[in-house]
Amino acid sequence: MDGGPRVPEQRRPGSAAIAEPAALRFSVLGPVRAWRGEETLNTGSPQQRALLAALLLREGRTATAAELIDALWGTEPPSQALAAVRTYASRLRKVLDPGVLVSESGGYAVRSPGEGALDLALAQDLAAEAEKARGAGDLCHAREVLNRVLGLWDGEPLAGVPGPYAETQRVRLEEWRLGLLESRLDMDLEQGCHAEAVSELTALTAAHPCASACANS
Repeated sequence: MDGGPRVPEQRRPGSAAIAEPAALRFSVLGPVRAWRGEETLNTGSPQQRALLAALLLREGRTATAAELIDALWGTEPPSQALAAVRTYASRLRKVLDPGVLVSESGGYAVRSPGEGALDLALAQDLAAEAEKARGAGDLCHAREVLNRVLGLWDGEPLAGVPGPYAETQRVRLEEWRLGLLESRLDMDLEQGCHAEAVSELTALTAAHPCASACANS
């Protein structure tokens, strides 16, 4: 080699690589948030986030305008509820990628932009993997996967989101998290990790007194 400066490889016109658009991601296992790559997107007011959450939790299925009004306000919606839903949907559509929030059959749907884009869907897939591993007797892998699932929670599910639907889902998701944690603690005990399990179970019982009864039943 002559040690001289290297000349960059010449590219033909039009041969430059085109950057892939950053993927959208959503979270509901904590505050309702959206990202494009590493950029946090503005999901708007609490009611607007409630609309986004209601659509995300339907996993691609269409929600009618009446269902969304009921989800956000229950039996006492404001007089301009329909107009408000349309406004929230329009604002979200401008924030998200084209074709993600769609209007159809008098309602709306969020079409997931990719596998693993929603933290809840990822948690469900991992929980199924953990259950399969446990059934096969691979407790080490099952515990590892359940720890990954539990790590997806970022505080209270749907934190700060108003409306009766969000409240119902918040309770459901928290009960599911407790069930996953109890399964993980059971496997800790089966594998002899008694000190770790007892410490975590003590904290769990303090935060959720009924959890100890569930765990011992």
